Amino acid sequence: MAFDNTVGKQAMVGAKIRVLVVDDSALMRKMITDYLKTASGIEVAGTASDGRQAVEMVRQLQPNVVTLDIQMPGMDGLQALDAILQVRPTAVIMVSSLTQAGAAITLDALERGAIDYVSKPESGLAAREVLGADLVRKIRAAASVDIARIVRNRRRMAPPRAVSSGAASSPASPPTKCAPGNEPPGLIHTCIAIGISTGGPPALTALLAGLRPPMPPIVIVQHMPAQFTKAFAWRLNSCSPLSVAEGKNGDALRCNSVYIAPGGFHMAVRGNRGTARLRVFDGEPVSGHKPSVDVLMKSVAQVFGRIVLGVIMTGMGRDGAQGCRDIRSAGGYVLGQDEATSDVYGMNKVAYVEGNVDRQFPLPEGARMITQFVEQRFLSPALAR
Repeated sequence: MAFDNTVGKQAMVGAKIRVLVVDDSALMRKMITDYLKTASGIEVAGTASDGRQAVEMVRQLQPNVVTLDIQMPGMDGLQALDAILQVRPTAVIMVSSLTQAGAAITLDALERGAIDYVSKPESGLAAREVLGADLVRKIRAAASVDIARIVRNRRRMAPPRAVSSGAASSPASPPTKCAPGNEPPGLIHTCIAIGISTGGPPALTALLAGLRPPMPPIVIVQHMPAQFTKAFAWRLNSCSPLSVAEGKNGDALRCNSVYIAPGGFHMAVRGNRGTARLRVFDGEPVSGHKPSVDVLMKSVAQVFGRIVLGVIMTGMGRDGAQGCRDIRSAGGYVLGQDEATSDVYGMNKVAYVEGNVDRQFPLPEGARMITQFVEQRFLSPALAR
């Protein structure tokens, strides 16, 4: 299979990134613009206080990136996002509240074409500094991606959904779950570990919607705040034939089950093949993240050895590169999402360039390639011993 690793990017060399800030709160607009004005290479092109004004300013100013509030009167963030992308393919970063409703709507926005999101600080100078630093980092990454391609890919890969009135939508018909107890012998002795970040929610939605039982236990680190992972797990569960849940400390790994690392905590696997359980714990960030892909993959390599499949996907940074190395050193196999279908070719690029990926895959082929690997490698009785 040939892989196309080319991808168009906005020409930003030597030019400042022009940002439009959209929020109905004057305080939030000022907080964001004040911080962006201190960041090198970034220029605040303008501000808007509602969705309709934002759409018109995108038409007039043609910014490189838009920061877009989700909850606004009149035309809300989702409606404004749709309108902005129709006017001009533009990198949009959603600014979301740390609530269950905010998380659900943010996930909807990511499926519709938003490139990323940041969480509004609850209070305090330190929280505002974290918001600003996170936003600057994501603006710089968003300005370098091909938004038109990303929007096309997301619309093509998104599962069918019921008509939404602006709130988060849900699948038109939930998939049938596999009844426990019918798994092939030995499959519980294997494991799949997935690491993913920016662009992850729509990519994982597409990937898990295409996987069918029988499957070994699947453990996933998606870089995401604590308030978002439970809503994300529920969303994935609603569109996948596998059972998806936020991982809890002590959970026994089961076939046809997917465990999402809870935001703000590391997740690892402990014990022995066949009786392995999750370990969810606090600690310092590893590779700049908590949860960390490196932490999860290292533990999976230690428990499952050569009977493990690592999958590294779209995302900023290098978290997971060492974990992929650990899996391959233990005799396992690693698949990496290719550049052409990644929102941000970062984590997976580092792992690939450093020689820790056995084979790359385009996202539309991901479920098929994982299934093929499981059938050829994991379902072999001799291998799973």
